[in-house]
Amino acid sequence: MPSIHFEGREFPVQVGETVLDCLLRNGIEISHSCKAGSCQSCLVKGSDGPIPEFAQKGLKDTLRAQGYFLACSCQLKADLTVTRAGSEARVEALISGVDRLNDTVLQVRLKPGVPLAYFAGQYVSVFREDGLARAYSLASLPDEQELALHVRMIPGGAMSGWLSSVAPGTKVWLQGPAGNCFYARSTADEPILLAGAGTGLAPLYGIVRDALRQGHTGDIWLFHGALTPSGLYLTHELSELARTHPNFHYVRSVRAGSDDRNGSGGIEVRELDQCILSRFPSLKGWKGYVCGDPALVNSLRKKLFLAGMASKAIYTDAFVPTAA
Repeated sequence: MPSIHFEGREFPVQVGETVLDCLLRNGIEISHSCKAGSCQSCLVKGSDGPIPEFAQKGLKDTLRAQGYFLACSCQLKADLTVTRAGSEARVEALISGVDRLNDTVLQVRLKPGVPLAYFAGQYVSVFREDGLARAYSLASLPDEQELALHVRMIPGGAMSGWLSSVAPGTKVWLQGPAGNCFYARSTADEPILLAGAGTGLAPLYGIVRDALRQGHTGDIWLFHGALTPSGLYLTHELSELARTHPNFHYVRSVRAGSDDRNGSGGIEVRELDQCILSRFPSLKGWKGYVCGDPALVNSLRKKLFLAGMASKAIYTDAFVPTAA
């Protein structure tokens, strides 16, 4: 069986085990979050052995050339020396402020030490000084002075709890950006559908504003869902965008509460997919963006496809909340 050589120690890898699994099993504290090859917070560096191509999927060319790979996606076939990610893989940033968007969602504003090149809707991994990392989507636009992240408060959440009381000026480190959920102005008149629940709104908010800023002329429909009306947020900002851009339409839905679709609140009490498909039983020719927890993303992606949306036209990012 192959072995991992890490900081002067050797760890034999068990059958079917990834590099991340092996290191964690042997008590090594290493940054990680999603364990699904998405957030890139488990980025490490390999040498003195072959790195499987799949473990470098989605990484920048410059990182691949330096031997970086995702520990959670890497199953070894030969011995490999592994080291922690160096400073070249991360950007230093200062927390400039934390705002409450509702009772359970924080907006964290960051100022990176150097400009961060990204597309609105992508995500970054945020690292504390002790190495704890979480992935968050960017709700800001690339030309804005600060980065904006939407963080859901999780009971007992190590990162969200810390961010809720962190002092401005606190230093963190960013890794990324990553993700394919962003606006590409290939066909400016095609209809776009965006759907998400909870903080799945964060990347969609960035994508909508970016598309409108770039002069998208086709219809843009944003569907945001929550358990109750208190879980909705940025309602004023999105309603104002809908008022000033005739091609942008904003729909809110909740699973519990009072139906107010014809009143000033404009809230529908039904599942997010029902809100979408009751309006658009056929989605042939549409482009779609779906963000949120994996169950919602997988279900909506399937239903959009069955309604006629091409699979290659559906862009998704799914994140699993982590408390520990």
